[in-house]
Amino acid sequence: MARKAKSHPQKTGLYHAREARGMSRTQLVKRSGVSKQQLSRLENGLIRLRLDHLKPFANVLGYSPEQILLWGRYPGVAGDQTESEALHATEQVLELASPSDSAADKSKLKKRKEGSHIDLIKPDGWFFPADFVREQLQTSPKHLLVVEAEGDSMAPTITPGDRVVVDTGHKTPSPDGLYAIRDSFDNVIIRRLQLLRATRPSRVKIISDNPKHAVEEVDLNDLEIVGRARCCLKLL
Repeated sequence: MARKAKSHPQKTGLYHAREARGMSRTQLVKRSGVSKQQLSRLENGLIRLRLDHLKPFANVLGYSPEQILLWGRYPGVAGDQTESEALHATEQVLELASPSDSAADKSKLKKRKEGSHIDLIKPDGWFFPADFVREQLQTSPKHLLVVEAEGDSMAPTITPGDRVVVDTGHKTPSPDGLYAIRDSFDNVIIRRLQLLRATRPSRVKIISDNPKHAVEEVDLNDLEIVGRARCCLKLL
């Protein structure tokens, strides 16, 4: 009876990081203090890599433990991938320029397909790991937009300068939660929406997490929802 061929583990990010630096195993062993046998097991995938495994190698190789662990999927590291494959490991997400941004900067104009609004888009954008967009945000990068929060209306949940990642493919206020909406001045703002399903026509409560701001209530048809807030990027 024919035997099934054994599958060999793929080389790990530690192997590719060492190769990228042109360093031999002997050199890395001497500079890291880790045994050659342990290094071989880590590079060949015989031991499941953890961040604490990689700390002795990080300073020697000039990469962070996270970069080594996520080699090929972390921005700035390509491992044994081609340049094209490395670019596809991350997805670019556009950032909406805030009202305070100068109109004289290099931001580009983007006309919304479903309306007549003209939005300023910052030229630098954001890059997220492709698997994060696919598995955590569960959407397509073309539907994502980064919005910078201004004012204290959503404090302490969201504070000025925080970036909120919005899924513009989700425009129905269900489930209740945080959404980007367009205010009466055509600015895109973040608010908590609660759909009042028992009313006809349907109405929506617009809630600020800061209790100093009043709760509003409008007809659903009068509310322009830009998208659902999926995560918040903030400095700690």
